[in-house]
Amino acid sequence: MEDRQPMDHVARIQAEWRRERPEIDVTPQGVIGRLHRLADRLSEELRLVYSHYGLSEGEFDVLCAIRRAGEPYERAPGELAVHTMVTTGAMTKRIDRLERAGLVTRRRSTGDQRGRIVALTGPGLELIDRAFADHMRNERRLLDLLTPTDASALETLLTTWLSSVEHPHTSDSD
Repeated sequence: MEDRQPMDHVARIQAEWRRERPEIDVTPQGVIGRLHRLADRLSEELRLVYSHYGLSEGEFDVLCAIRRAGEPYERAPGELAVHTMVTTGAMTKRIDRLERAGLVTRRRSTGDQRGRIVALTGPGLELIDRAFADHMRNERRLLDLLTPTDASALETLLTTWLSSVEHPHTSDSD
């Protein structure tokens, strides 16, 4: 017997499309639509922690990328752009804001005088360590809405799917 759940927002949209365009298979909407709605909700929940520390999502991401570099907690702006998947122009704006807030400093690279290095300040290190700990508690809270078995299965499925999307032309034999 099928486990019947109440019709959610996505199911209602699918039902309307099935009625209006029965010749089109709308089953992908069941997964993609729910993932999209879930991503939006999760992002809202995650931004609550960032804003508690006076950070945007992007600024949090930059501080995390610098912190993950390990001591002396610094990276070049281009390296930060790669580690945060944003353009160098967007990175410059984030770094400017973080520098004005006293969370990072910029200096010339010792190896390349044209290059710059972005480093965490003492207050920046302290802030990102506290913010990241709260962020992980928040993610745990959100993930604990699933059973450990479901969370593990979902991670496996998402890892496989993301790999297929990010690397569509590779296979196990490559």
